Amino acid sequence: MAKRDYYEVLGVPKTATKDEIKKAYRKLAIQYHPDRNPGDKTAEEKFKEATEAYEVLGDDQKRQAYDQFGFAGVEGMGGASQQDYSTVFRDFEDLFSGFGDFSSIFGSFFGEGARQRGGGAHVNHGANLRYDIELPFEKAIFGTTIEISYTRDDVCKTCGGTGSRDSQGRKVCSMCKGTGQVRRSSGFFAISQPCPVCHGEGTVIENPCPDCGGSGLAKKKQKIRVTIPPGVEDGKRVTVPGQGNAGANGGPPGDLHVFIHVRPHEIFERQDDDLYCAVYVDFVTAALGGEIIINTLEGRKLSVQIPAGTQSGKLLRVREEGVPVSGGRRGDLYIKVFVKVPTRLSRRGRELLEELKLAEGETSQPELIRLKDVPR
Repeated sequence: MAKRDYYEVLGVPKTATKDEIKKAYRKLAIQYHPDRNPGDKTAEEKFKEATEAYEVLGDDQKRQAYDQFGFAGVEGMGGASQQDYSTVFRDFEDLFSGFGDFSSIFGSFFGEGARQRGGGAHVNHGANLRYDIELPFEKAIFGTTIEISYTRDDVCKTCGGTGSRDSQGRKVCSMCKGTGQVRRSSGFFAISQPCPVCHGEGTVIENPCPDCGGSGLAKKKQKIRVTIPPGVEDGKRVTVPGQGNAGANGGPPGDLHVFIHVRPHEIFERQDDDLYCAVYVDFVTAALGGEIIINTLEGRKLSVQIPAGTQSGKLLRVREEGVPVSGGRRGDLYIKVFVKVPTRLSRRGRELLEELKLAEGETSQPELIRLKDVPR
């Protein structure tokens, strides 16, 4: 099922302020939260859809990219997904601080799933990465293999990803006792907040690794080879699984999304699976018919038959010389013929044309063409 526009999901106009977006999301989140709709899959999907929309529209950078490029603009920017809604949990205290006990509203859906109780570290799925590359027209049509270089978060080699300088690793946070949350009273209400000591993790590292500062991750430059399949279109992406940022505390890595931008060709252009080009044909060949040789996109010599009486602007079709498609097939090649009339003639050439004019009875009073019959 196609995604709905994020503004439509939240029920706000594109001119909505950040505060209006926040209020709209808060209303939907309370209405469709799974704890208030147990067993209702439709409500759960609406809740996730609203959360994903808020993750984008509530962030200035993501919102700008979405407004300019749509869903493609926020691919690989770490937006919400069904696998990583735990990242949204930390922002909810601001949204729902006026609704009493925060944990009672969003307890089971985020609390247990987002954190391993009893001192376990918060495991995060690594962020996806985006890489943009420009390809020559031919490479996009017939496929290629490219080598790209980029920087990603990798497991720290010094501490093996534990974040700790020594073997003791993580310990249960003494302030929150491993829950990752502290509660404070405000009048009649009790509000849960992320623990200020462990920042919601439930655990702390007493001796952080000097190289990664306790994160367990380190920047790494790497080169990989990416296979671009034949027929890839401009704006499409190729996903390389597991080559995004490594996940914190042993979490699974994200993916690398390689976005393709195809450089226009001087002679050929593409429409779906077909290729188009144009060629000049001398007026004698157009009149009598004959064979011409053209260079294909692959550099091969291709013989093309010109039918007798070909008019300027006629489109000729050559099967199986277009874009490669699935099953080993190819689209077609369309050649638009333009009849080239000589601007300079030899004496003999002029004499022959004069004879042709007399023989064919050419008139000096041509018939006007109805607009609907004008070749397009």
